[in-house]
Amino acid sequence: MELLENEKVEKELQPHPISFFHLHSLWIFLFLFSILLYHFSPKISGIKFLGENAILAIWMVGLIAIGIIESLVLIRWRIFIAYIAILAFGTFLLWKFNLWELQKLFIPFYTICISLLILAIVEIYRRSHKYIITNFRLIFRGGILFKKERVLRYEKITDLATHQSIVGKIFGYGTIIPVTQSGFGLGEDASMAAIGTGSKKFRIFGFAGGEKSVDTPRARSYYELHGVYPFKEIKMLIEKHVQEGSITPYLKEQLELQKEMLDLLKDKEE
Repeated sequence: MELLENEKVEKELQPHPISFFHLHSLWIFLFLFSILLYHFSPKISGIKFLGENAILAIWMVGLIAIGIIESLVLIRWRIFIAYIAILAFGTFLLWKFNLWELQKLFIPFYTICISLLILAIVEIYRRSHKYIITNFRLIFRGGILFKKERVLRYEKITDLATHQSIVGKIFGYGTIIPVTQSGFGLGEDASMAAIGTGSKKFRIFGFAGGEKSVDTPRARSYYELHGVYPFKEIKMLIEKHVQEGSITPYLKEQLELQKEMLDLLKDKEE
């Protein structure tokens, strides 16, 4: 990393491991579901109306249900698509290698392997985040396949939005979102009231609908100090630099005004 003149690195941070619990829940639910499926497999096999593929049927229903719940909670339908892909690949392996008679063992084992793979991906994703705090600026870096970087000088920051969950308070981590005049660090929350089909603004096309949006502090985890520890210490450090950064431009303006006044006085004397 190349530093500016007189610049010093004060902190190098990564998100706290628990701060990505919403992503860890993806593999935790799969892991627990596979254990329960194996434990109750004798009883499931005894369900007559499901036939010989009772475990496969329960597994499919369970994965679809978990996928829908996770997608609704996290508001990401890509998660549901991922669960469908997991289901499709597992079914393909059963068919390809004719493992129908071993589904009692194969399906839980396959699901556990997938859950551990998701755990590894989430941890790699977490570790790809890197936040550097210097005495001049904030540097956000991240990306697994494609590297991203954002540099933010303190004088550009107008506000700091923070978020700390109950778990974050217990373990001492939290999220800090720098907000700038240009709107960096702001997202949009929308409340929708509609009859039939609605869209942005108010429209009447046989249907009526209206949307009210409010700017709220929000950024991608690569562009915010996501789940940093220790939260209070980092927050105070950034607030100190933001205050110093806001004072410096003001002092420069005052010095320039004083110089102009001195120049005018000199001209009058001459």
